[in-house]
Formats: sequence, C-alpha cells, structure tokens
Amino acid sequence: MDAQVPPDADQRSEQAVAVLKAVADTTRFRVLWALTQREYAVGQLAELVGAHVAAVSQHLARLRAVGLVVSRREGTRIFYRVAGDHVRTLLEGAVVAAQAPPAAGVTEGAPVAAAAADEAVVARGAVRGRLRPRPAPGG
Repeated sequence: MDAQVPPDADQRSEQAVAVLKAVADTTRFRVLWALTQREYAVGQLAELVGAHVAAVSQHLARLRAVGLVVSRREGTRIFYRVAGDHVRTLLEGAVVAAQAPPAAGVTEGAPVAAAAADEAVVARGAVRGRLRPRPAPGG
C-alpha cells in the first residue's frame, strides 16, 4: 500500500520546522515557559530570564512571527502570553524528549566515539604537516 502525502505537506513541514527553530534557543525557551504561567510585559520577562529588554523584544518578535505568542497593548506597555495550550504541550514534549533514555539499538557512546575519531583525524593531519598544532598555553 502506497503512503499518500497530503498536498500541503511541504508547507506544513516548513511551518513545523520554523516553530522548532524558534524554540531552539535557551532564552526563547525560558521566555515561553514563563509565559505558560501568566502574561508578562517585556521588561518583566527580561528580568526573569536575565537578558536585556531589547534582546527579549527581538526574541518575542520571532516567537510572534511563528504564532507561539500573542500580545496586547495597555498604554505604553505591551503584554505577551502564549498563543494557546499547544505551546505548553510543545515545551513539555521537548523536556520529556531531552530526558528520555536512548532508544533501543542506539549506542550511548556513539557521539563520544565520533568525537574521538574526529580528534584522531586532526592528529593525523597535524603529524603529516597539513595542520599546524596549536601552541601550548603560555608558550
């Protein structure tokens, strides 16, 4: 049986990737997590995450662009909140995925082995004179 790909699959995939990219920043993740609790003004969020107001404002613009947050104006202040319960579900899913044990058949040491192999390649290149070794600290 052939799998049918919906006609809008490419667009939906691109939108999903844009959302994941927007969340894939520690500050934006922390801002979103705070906003799942309640509504905040930009300055309050900046204090919570320990960042400059301008930086948090830029992060919020990115999150708004992908539809994760909405805002409202009250006088000169702008307040932000998550766009819906799906945002908390997304964040919780990321936390669960980060804490999950490796899947069956996945070797835990694989990244370490790959890093060691990369170092060996660099070392071989340095020995053959293709790469210059770094000078020792203080020397």
